[in-house]
Amino acid sequence: MLVGEAMIRDVSAVFEDETVETFIHICLRKRTAGLPVVDEEYRVIGFIGETDIIKSAVPSYFSLLQSASFIPDTQQFVQKLEQIRDDMVIDHMKKPPIVVAEDDTVMYAADLIIKNGLKMVPVVDEKNRLIGVVTRIHLLDVASHGKIKE
Repeated sequence: MLVGEAMIRDVSAVFEDETVETFIHICLRKRTAGLPVVDEEYRVIGFIGETDIIKSAVPSYFSLLQSASFIPDTQQFVQKLEQIRDDMVIDHMKKPPIVVAEDDTVMYAADLIIKNGLKMVPVVDEKNRLIGVVTRIHLLDVASHGKIKE
């Protein structure tokens, strides 16, 4: 099965010069944890997720958040979020982006998602323009229906 058969075509993105606050509002409205970052020609230039914002707000002890015995100073976290909310998305996004093409296999997309700990991967055309995304849940859906064949 190809990515083009499993991807979501109705997808949101954020521009590189939009603010972190705008990114958060778009994610809340769209009920997503991350968005592709695009330039004015809709070429994918990065990806930003809630994890990137959390890391920016508490970079020195982010890895410790995985431990139940560690409780971060929430006031410091809130203050840092207030400081970065007007920052541009480009300052906090991952680059270069990990992307797939419509004619890549879903197995290839799944491999990228697993190896890189991602929740979604942007799907781009031959000019690197955003045409959709493939998510973990959509891959699970096609796999659970036996639609994935090598």
